[in-house]
Amino acid sequence: MKVFLVDDEIVIREGVRESFPWDETPYTLVGEAPDGEMALPIIRDTNPDIVITDIKMPFMDGLELCRILRGQMPWIGIIVLSGYDEFEYARQCIKLGVREYLLKPINSTDLKEALDKVSAQLKEERKSLEHAASLRARMENDGKFVKEKLIGSLFTDEAVEEDARNVLKELSSMGSPVDAPFYVVVDAAFNPTGTGQEAAVVLAESSGGIVHVSAGRTGTRLLVLGESAEDAEERAYAFSTSLVQELERVGCDTIRVGIGEIVDAPEKILHSFKTARHIRHLLVERKEEQAIILGVREMGDVADEKVPSIISEAKLYMSQNYSNPNLMLQDVAKEVNMSKSRFSTVFSQTTGQSFTEYLIYLRLNKAKELLRTTSIKSSQIAHDTGYNDSHYFSYIFKKNTGLTPSEYRSQYQNQPE
Repeated sequence: MKVFLVDDEIVIREGVRESFPWDETPYTLVGEAPDGEMALPIIRDTNPDIVITDIKMPFMDGLELCRILRGQMPWIGIIVLSGYDEFEYARQCIKLGVREYLLKPINSTDLKEALDKVSAQLKEERKSLEHAASLRARMENDGKFVKEKLIGSLFTDEAVEEDARNVLKELSSMGSPVDAPFYVVVDAAFNPTGTGQEAAVVLAESSGGIVHVSAGRTGTRLLVLGESAEDAEERAYAFSTSLVQELERVGCDTIRVGIGEIVDAPEKILHSFKTARHIRHLLVERKEEQAIILGVREMGDVADEKVPSIISEAKLYMSQNYSNPNLMLQDVAKEVNMSKSRFSTVFSQTTGQSFTEYLIYLRLNKAKELLRTTSIKSSQIAHDTGYNDSHYFSYIFKKNTGLTPSEYRSQYQNQPE
């Protein structure tokens, strides 16, 4: 189980990171952040199973982070930390689907018990969903259930766009409401098809009604609901990222995912599907082995000649601002006039690295240069390369190089890279 930590108190993050016996447990700490705003893009990159978050934080507090995660990645289990022993916080946490609520200060025993409890809940839920998917397969009628047939009817070339609202009414009458202000279709292809389709069903069913699935000839098609255009885009990207990781986990390869145009009416769902399919076909033409591509209103412009210059502009901006500890994905996306999700997708597909990975690469490259060529203290180097917390800098440095900063300096000082 992958765990992500969000807390604005350095001493708390350091305590959880250093004092908890991670190596002796089935849990891995995959990242941390001092507030929800900085945490969100990293959570999307690392796709943790469990998020541990403080309640009171600057910029974006824990409750707002929980609301966003519940809306975009509801399959994540959340543990809340709080120094405020107040019923109101606990009540709001329960409403937001938080699994555990721990009062500070916490110790390793309490945290282990909470992680074990949430882990067991997630495993049981996944087991139930896998059982349901297996049951679906055994109970198929003509290869599909009625709901899946209805969802699938929205994506066929023979579909009559005017019938879309009737299809949605029928789904609602079956207890599967799919009415939303905005829609976006995800078209995914993978191999082997059957194994991946079952994984997609399980993940979609864990979305709490945000994502609806229909099997396709070469993979699966998914209808994603959104409260706003940006919400639909964020959900589609978050789900697609999780889907790729889940498909890899079950042994699928040649994974290609196209995200269609965001539309604002049921009769436009077919158009969203066609743009998603077109984008996925572009990946085949480019012989991409694995990719997620996001469709936009100017269909296909993510694949044209503008992308290299956009990525170059983004890299230049990051190289000039990596020392800013508050530099975030949304800052760079704004600089190149892209939405957060679209920029994240294009950046990772073009460079082969996530935004977070590339930012760490820039910061550590500069840190290694300073350690080799100067006698500046490690704590100052941490500050100069964008890390307010020197202990976290040391943790990231060793995780990526295998050496502590002092070990690296001792081994490589006055040597060329």
